[in-house]
Amino acid sequence: MSKFAKKKSGDLPAVNTASLPDIVFMLLFFFMTVTVMKDSTVKVQNTLPNASEIKKLEKKDRVITIYVGAPTREYQSTFGTEPKIQLNDKFASPSEVGDFILMERAKKAQELQNVLTTSLKVDKDANMGLISDIKQELRKVNALKVNYTTYEGDAFNNLK
Repeated sequence: MSKFAKKKSGDLPAVNTASLPDIVFMLLFFFMTVTVMKDSTVKVQNTLPNASEIKKLEKKDRVITIYVGAPTREYQSTFGTEPKIQLNDKFASPSEVGDFILMERAKKAQELQNVLTTSLKVDKDANMGLISDIKQELRKVNALKVNYTTYEGDAFNNLK
């Protein structure tokens, strides 16, 4: 006859770690897909004005951004304190805006090239003459869809 052993109470079975690598890789792929890398570093002071009638741009892949403002402190010794134009990660003159738009347009897919929006992130203390020069260059390359980036708020707060 066989003997029956009594079950010992209180013993926990060992943890099964066979699925642990699967879990780690799932987390890794999750963070790789949801992480958005920064396109460029803003080198200009960019205090955006307030506006009451605003609309959010839905598709960020159809936007070309141009920053305008005074250089930050680390760049003021080189570029001065007057408002400058920043295209991607470099300072530029108004005459370079058209070439920049054409290069960015060429990087996009063919079906997106006709629906691109140029977003101007302009410091509220920037000169209107510089903005006018940028808009003239945009007209030359037929980039007529222009968006001004602002904060939501009362537009009268922009007055000094």
